[in-house]
Amino acid sequence: MDPDSDSAPPKHLFAYTCLTLSLLQLSWVNLSRNLILAYQSLGVVYGDFSTSPLYVYSSTFIGKLQNHQNEDAILGALSLIFWTLTLIPLCKYVFILLYVDDNGEGGTFALYSLLCRHAKFSLLPNQHAADEEISAYKYGPSTQSNASFLKRFLEKNKTARMGLLIVVLFAASMVIGDGVLTAAMSVLSSMPGLLNSGQKLSKGVLLFLDCAILVSLFALQHIGTHRVSFMFAPIVLLWLILIFCVGLYNIIHWNPHILKAISPFYIIKFFKETGKDGCISLGGILLSITGTEYMYADLGHFTAISIRIAFVFAIYPSLVVQYMGQAAFLSRHLDAIPNCFFRSVPDSVYWPIYVVSTLAAVVGSQSIITATFSVIKQCHALGCFPRVKIVHTSKHIYGQIYIPEINWILLVLALLITIGFHDTTSIGNAYGLTTVTLMFITTFLMSLVIAFVWHKSIWLAGMFFLFFGFIEGVYLSAALMKVQQGGWVPLVLSFIFMMVMYIWHYGTGKKYDFDMHNKVSLKWLLGLGPSLGIARVPGVGLIYSELVTGVPAIFSHFVTNLPAFHKVLVFVCVKSVPVPFVPSHERFIIGRVCPRPYRMYRCILRYGYKDIQRDNGDFENQLIQRIAEFIKLEAEDPHYHDGRMVVTSSTSIRSIIITEEDDIIDSSTIQSSESSILHSLESVYDEENLPFRQRQLRFQVPAKQKMDPAVREELMDLIEAQEAGFAYIMGHSCVKARRSSSVLKKFVIDVAYAFLRTNCRGPAVELNIPHISLVEVGMIYYV
Repeated sequence: MDPDSDSAPPKHLFAYTCLTLSLLQLSWVNLSRNLILAYQSLGVVYGDFSTSPLYVYSSTFIGKLQNHQNEDAILGALSLIFWTLTLIPLCKYVFILLYVDDNGEGGTFALYSLLCRHAKFSLLPNQHAADEEISAYKYGPSTQSNASFLKRFLEKNKTARMGLLIVVLFAASMVIGDGVLTAAMSVLSSMPGLLNSGQKLSKGVLLFLDCAILVSLFALQHIGTHRVSFMFAPIVLLWLILIFCVGLYNIIHWNPHILKAISPFYIIKFFKETGKDGCISLGGILLSITGTEYMYADLGHFTAISIRIAFVFAIYPSLVVQYMGQAAFLSRHLDAIPNCFFRSVPDSVYWPIYVVSTLAAVVGSQSIITATFSVIKQCHALGCFPRVKIVHTSKHIYGQIYIPEINWILLVLALLITIGFHDTTSIGNAYGLTTVTLMFITTFLMSLVIAFVWHKSIWLAGMFFLFFGFIEGVYLSAALMKVQQGGWVPLVLSFIFMMVMYIWHYGTGKKYDFDMHNKVSLKWLLGLGPSLGIARVPGVGLIYSELVTGVPAIFSHFVTNLPAFHKVLVFVCVKSVPVPFVPSHERFIIGRVCPRPYRMYRCILRYGYKDIQRDNGDFENQLIQRIAEFIKLEAEDPHYHDGRMVVTSSTSIRSIIITEEDDIIDSSTIQSSESSILHSLESVYDEENLPFRQRQLRFQVPAKQKMDPAVREELMDLIEAQEAGFAYIMGHSCVKARRSSSVLKKFVIDVAYAFLRTNCRGPAVELNIPHISLVEVGMIYYV
């Protein structure tokens, strides 16, 4: 057949077919991945959300609303639940908030970091101009915001920026309180099933069982959620299937006409009949959306598509059918309201559902407790929480962490609340207030993101805030009416944690201001000469401080008290930036403090608020590589000027790695994206000179390569200093208030802040500094 005839197939038909099949295969892979993530999200994200049917109706029809227990009131409550589930979790979170992420991360801290990057809202003192060049720093269009006047006002008004930070910290405090209340509420809500089963158990036995479950729950935290994550999703999936089937059975068996409650007409009728009592009962309706905030907060562990799939196709229909089924049962059994869920379960499946409900309650508590650990880590990255021990329980999932001190504090608080109340009604009031407060704060921050990050009209941002803020404001007012009936618990917990955060932030800020005002003068250093007026001993001295510019006061304090210092000095600053993660090739910024003969450098290490500071034993090697590259970059750039900081990356290294048996196992050359200046440096494994360190790379400068004599001499000095060893110099500070300070300031600094500093982890431990190489310089800070 003639290939050029009209009947011949198109010339590129085969190529088009292959391309189409490849796209279909890629689409199928993405769909499969999102379906798997959606399945896994059931146990992590929706554990608490799915157990709300255990206590919603019983928490709604209490107090004076018990006088309105009739079919119309049941229909009105169901209509409120349906539209609350539809407007807030479905419309606000699934279809709006899940489109807003900070490099894949969600939650109030993600919204705050976005705002800090698009406007100068951040109060972190050690900001650096190079931080804006981080690849993760960029987001969205760079057009001018339509709300520029509001933006300028917030940037110039420090009180407004402090107020914004306090709002974010208040949300973090509420999350911590939620971790306490969720554990107590979930365990207590599953206990009425034993009473309904006919078992005659005393309150003391029930209290003992509650406490035993709580202790077991918190005692298992140290093994990490990744070890039991495969158990979470099947439990929640089975729970959803069971409550869907039970709800469908109750609708068909007791009252199929319950579907008419979808009409908002029954909401109006409900409030006409119940009046003020109905408004107060909204605190119980609010419990139907507990856990909604974690759909957004746990975005970093999954994808937005997977969370949407799980909610739309599993969570939402199961909960709606279950609430309708309970309402159908209650419309025929009004006396069953105090224990409506377990009363509505058929006897044939009662015990299986009770066992699954208890397991699902524990799963729900687990996810909130893990989220609490993450929030505390983020607060610490913002400089708003004392240093605590952070244990990473998974090598692959960054968010799975364990904080021992916080874990046991949460356990003690949960036990106190369980023993003190032992009542789901009172704890439910506190639980609802926590939930709606978090939602209201998220709505407020999201409206600012619409204006400053999306660069939309301020009127659109205002409409978003007014619509969802009005709905959540109504629920918030209802929750505040129950402050005396248990709602005071989250307020007290939040106040305590807020005070801890604010005192730590205040004291740290004052200490930083002291360092800024007492920096060593560069003229003083230059006047001392390259020898600094003392003996320069072999080795590398790493001087840690929080300053990104200037020389800290501990350096002059050290020099004036000791007659010697190291031949190579590096001022190291470890700082946080408002992004979730900083790529490893953008982590180091290297610069020079004084002219070349002084051998003094500056190194800034940048970490995101979700980065892991791993102790891989390779920091010293990486630091020397970065400094060596900086020296060569400085020599190659004719336009270089003193004081410029350079982001360095040691990706252009030719390395020969020798094993312990002295066999060569690898020799490779990797081209750098910036330059190939380190091809001249050979790295040889050598552990004879470092008995306390497992690894050290020794660099050698080839004699044949043409190089400026001054550059060669500086590189040789760097190599010799590395081989001589490292010393870590840190300030052992004592912060005190000035004598002229007010009584309140003296109490905050001398008592509260001093107590927190004494009982938190030391900076050397947090930074993984080897104790044998640590030198601490004592200083008193009068702030």
